[in-house]
Amino acid sequence: MLQGTASNVGKSIIAAGLCRIFYQDGYRTAPFKPQNMALNSYITDEGLEMGRAQVFQAEAAGIKPEARMNPILLKPCGNHTSQVIVNGKVIAQMHSSEYHTYKDTLIDVLRNTFEGLEKSYDIIVMEGAGSCAEINLKEKDISNMGMADIADSPVILVSDIDRGGVFASIVGTLMLLEEHERARVKGVIINKFRGKKEYFESGVRMLEDIIKIPVLGVIPYSDIKIEDEDSVTTRFKRTSEKRDINIEVIRTPHMSNFTDFDIFETQPDVSLKYIDYGENIGNPDILIIPGSKSTVSDLKYIRENGFDEDIKRCAESGKLVIGICGGYQMLGRKLIDKKHVESELDEVDGLGLLDTVTEFDSEKRTVQTERNISDCLSGYFESLSGKKVKGYEIHMGRTYPCSDSEIPMFQESSGKESSDGERDRKVSMGYVNSTGNIAGTYIHGIFDEVEFTRALLNGIRMRKGLEPIESEVKSFRQFKEREYDRLADMLRENMDIGKIYEIMGL
Repeated sequence: MLQGTASNVGKSIIAAGLCRIFYQDGYRTAPFKPQNMALNSYITDEGLEMGRAQVFQAEAAGIKPEARMNPILLKPCGNHTSQVIVNGKVIAQMHSSEYHTYKDTLIDVLRNTFEGLEKSYDIIVMEGAGSCAEINLKEKDISNMGMADIADSPVILVSDIDRGGVFASIVGTLMLLEEHERARVKGVIINKFRGKKEYFESGVRMLEDIIKIPVLGVIPYSDIKIEDEDSVTTRFKRTSEKRDINIEVIRTPHMSNFTDFDIFETQPDVSLKYIDYGENIGNPDILIIPGSKSTVSDLKYIRENGFDEDIKRCAESGKLVIGICGGYQMLGRKLIDKKHVESELDEVDGLGLLDTVTEFDSEKRTVQTERNISDCLSGYFESLSGKKVKGYEIHMGRTYPCSDSEIPMFQESSGKESSDGERDRKVSMGYVNSTGNIAGTYIHGIFDEVEFTRALLNGIRMRKGLEPIESEVKSFRQFKEREYDRLADMLRENMDIGKIYEIMGL
């Protein structure tokens, strides 16, 4: 089990790398995170919801993601409440105090889920959450040492040197652990190192003299492109030079599934920028309103910060405006919430850029989807007819057209998904306006199909008088496979993998 001295020290990435190494070495390996708090989630083949970190770890291990790899998923809703998802299904929305009590019932869930997973695989690579030394939360800990006790697992402690204070964080964490917990810690990894490691060797020796635990590796800061787990990522602060095509994404407080846009970072002619609080929307070629766990709240945020006027300005100037899931709902005329799923309001005005209305329901739709782009679209989508897209849906609302002015984005006869009955056949998973510059869809991962995305980008290039280009990345999945191999190579070079096998008794 990998546990951390803090959040965002790199546990998820190192876990993925170990999954890849064990897979390369012939072991059937699975990831496991007992409790994950994240707005980035994924829908399995069975229609079950799980955190995306365990998805890319499963990919690295060469297996399909299963919800039991992340049995407890908490999706923050604001005001100290979270949607609680257990083994892939929504249980309830709980206040933090209510959930603290509910944890008692989850211990058996974790034990049973872990034991079932353990019977199916040779190695389980577990990941803790945040810091393992939160002494005020230790009584009902199920994320770190509490889970290590259930699994009777050795622990490797991960710390981030880039943020400073690495020696104090490691020593302090170990001091705050109880004696039987410290006995579980068999090694330490120092992550995100910049500089020449030979200058750091004396520091490693001094640290080992103090903690009496071996340092198993000093991992360099790298440019390996693996998904970030959640919004603690530093990606939102990255600045990239302006390129031929500029894409801006509005970073709302409850933004979900920002991994939808990872593909753009593989395209050499694209710069991707997240617009945060206090910043201004510029003059992007594509403006994206992302998914949201709290659509009504994020729509209010957009209005309070004046982003709504910027969105309309981009739309009126003919720029491409795309809404994904919650962003799709915001683009319509009305958001109706008579069951008060999203807020205490029965009805909220949308941005009015699509002639649609969304009705929220208490039942969440979770399904994988495969579609083909409609052949009757204009504007930016005119050259995309028949292009295949696939991904998954996670939403509490259903979106309906108010008139025939909006055109379904997808051919309705195509797709691999479960049916929600007669009513849903009247609902498209996306709409495009008549001029083809405003579009919304419920499909997360829609841009992962390189052929579709590159055709969309080349259409923008041609509008700007630029020649189309081909993507060096022909398949996003193959690109990720290469990155997992790069990650494994980097860990093998900088970690004592033999010692890790020894710690596991292999």
